[in-house]
Amino acid sequence: MVRVWYEPPPYGPRTHLNRPSPYYMETEAMPTLLKRLSKARPMVSVGLPVLAISVLCYIPLMNQKLPVTMNPEYQAAQRAYMRYHNMNPIYGISSKQSRAADPDP
Repeated sequence: MVRVWYEPPPYGPRTHLNRPSPYYMETEAMPTLLKRLSKARPMVSVGLPVLAISVLCYIPLMNQKLPVTMNPEYQAAQRAYMRYHNMNPIYGISSKQSRAADPDP
């Protein structure tokens, strides 16, 4: 006869979700910056880095020209095209109210 020694799981049966996380580092080795950020308000720990990254990403775009489609001549031509084809007749560019307010004929 073979004797089998049953050794239960370390945290009990069906308790795999109750195990401590392997990424949880509440030890002396945890950097002080991470400790401060984990206890800080969400606006400080999330908002400021998002703002800083947004500013850094905007720097290359600061000195670029506007796209061609934002020129006043292009927009006037687009409005004339939309009027000619009667686009958005209820509330858009082709509406009577918008045509009365626009200086272009």
